[in-house]
Amino acid sequence: METGSVTTPFGRRSMTLGMLASQVMAGEIKPDQSVDKWKLFRALCEAKPLLGIGDRALAVLNALLSFYPKNELAQGNGLIVFPSNIQLSLRTHGMAEQTVRRHLAALVDAGLLLRKDSPNGKRYVRRDRAGEVDEAFGFSLAPLLARAEEIEQLAAAVMAERLHVQRLRERITLCRRDIAKLIEAAVEEDIPGDWQGLYSEFRDLIEGLPRSPTTAQLELLLDELMGLRTNILNQLEIQVKSTKQRGNADYIERHIQNSNPESTSELEPSFEPKQGAIAEPDNDRGSVTAAKGRGETGHPFPQKEEEQSRRPGVRNDGGGLKSFPLGLVLQACPEILAYGPDGAIRNWRDLMAAAVIVRSMLGVSPSAYEEAANVMGPENAATVMACILERGGHINSAGGYLRGLTRRSEKGEFAIGPMLMALLRANTPAGRKVG
Repeated sequence: METGSVTTPFGRRSMTLGMLASQVMAGEIKPDQSVDKWKLFRALCEAKPLLGIGDRALAVLNALLSFYPKNELAQGNGLIVFPSNIQLSLRTHGMAEQTVRRHLAALVDAGLLLRKDSPNGKRYVRRDRAGEVDEAFGFSLAPLLARAEEIEQLAAAVMAERLHVQRLRERITLCRRDIAKLIEAAVEEDIPGDWQGLYSEFRDLIEGLPRSPTTAQLELLLDELMGLRTNILNQLEIQVKSTKQRGNADYIERHIQNSNPESTSELEPSFEPKQGAIAEPDNDRGSVTAAKGRGETGHPFPQKEEEQSRRPGVRNDGGGLKSFPLGLVLQACPEILAYGPDGAIRNWRDLMAAAVIVRSMLGVSPSAYEEAANVMGPENAATVMACILERGGHINSAGGYLRGLTRRSEKGEFAIGPMLMALLRANTPAGRKVG
């Protein structure tokens, strides 16, 4: 049985104040105090980062607990276990005896075990005539019982911290998704704003996070991402309100015009001006007429009226595809720069000239490229060629791929925005200069 007396370690092992403190704490265990050893062991596994012990030390402790005959650690059951290192090696699935000794020392240093060494340093037990344990020499589990409440609190703190970090990561993931998709939507809708700069700021925040960030670093990142998201949402909300006000004003104006009893607009069709058209007022009917010319946007290829008039104020090329800013295209597809005049691309004319060179280099037939230019518009066709060049290593047949995109564009199933945003995400760290 435990005597509660202070003992010193056998041999060359020195006595420390930590060992003395553990023995004093063990001597203060209440007679009726008990705890389930496996429940306590699970709490130890949770609290190991705060206790300074590793997985293998816990495996040795698990083996020691398996030699304790009762499920409840209690003073009345005795708290000494005395297996040999060979037995411990077997119960730790063949761990080397030297490793077992090293981890036993680590458990003692962590204040989870006490050595109760015999005069010769051996582990054994003396029993009385009734077969009951009279005195045992080995390792005392008394520190576990004495620190049970502390260990459970540490385990609860570790679990709470883990849950907090998990929630931080979830919120960061949601913020990242929101920011990326909001910027993509703004670019798709041609909303005015420095979206390239905001996207670069976003990528700098994400890439500045260490591989194993601390909780404080995650909290700081979340605050910065939420601030960036709020900034983007404010800009988009201003645009939405502005669009709504313009829509209401247009509706009121149309309502006033349609309320004129002398108006003949119901008898004769009227045409709203499309972007690029030269509109002149018709004083007789109050309608406008669009000038005829090279096409509704000034491109040499005609456009579909229903696609062009879908959203007034947004530039559409052939097939209903929107043109994106040249700077955005070059930031997403920097490889095309080398094929521009003098190794630079300063305007759309330079990009289209570079696209012709790239078309020939990639083996795209003139007819396939001409068809794409007719369907998508020349600027969008050049943009698509730049994207194909950027992903050339992943495309087996550039000509077949371009024809497939052309067919999808004719059906209204293709958009350039997602392709550009994917390449922009891949090439943003490069930070290449345009022109």
